[in-house]
Amino acid sequence: MFDQFIEYDQNLFLFLNNLGSQNWDNFWLLVTNKFTFIPLYVFLLYLIYRHFGLKKTLMLLVVIAVMITFTDQISNLFKYGFKRPRPCGTNGIMEQMRFIAERCGRYGFFSAHSANSMGIAVIIGLLLKQHYKNLIFLLLFWSAIVGYSRIYLGVHFPLDVICGMAFGAFSGFLFYKLALYLMIRFTRF
Repeated sequence: MFDQFIEYDQNLFLFLNNLGSQNWDNFWLLVTNKFTFIPLYVFLLYLIYRHFGLKKTLMLLVVIAVMITFTDQISNLFKYGFKRPRPCGTNGIMEQMRFIAERCGRYGFFSAHSANSMGIAVIIGLLLKQHYKNLIFLLLFWSAIVGYSRIYLGVHFPLDVICGMAFGAFSGFLFYKLALYLMIRFTRF
């Protein structure tokens, strides 16, 4: 049964990956680049500062940085624990796929890009929900686009992305709760 599930994952990967075309390759390379969204991060930081002030913003920055480090390192533990090859390194798959990324990497389960972007989407969306109720949906959509970029480029299977997003959502919620606790405990309203 597990082998059947992996086969479905590989078939879905090949379908989604082969939807791509050269006309879109540069766009998806831009989407997956960690520096592309710096303006978004600056804007979100501004919104946090605007509603929480300097002291809480600095504390929230530390919490978010720790969350990103946490999701990134747990992703690495999973990658080296499961040792599931990336699509671009999987025999029988790499011959049928479009590989667009600059490098392949060794293991892919689960996607740190997906986990980090989803964690950011959840924690910031929840922190700002009382001021911008639809912001979380925009951030979740952004995270899904980042996740899909990993499939498009040929470096992650869909299951890698889905599990990364699920772990990122869990981490984002966990660190959101931590942020609320720290704001109540160490800052005055």
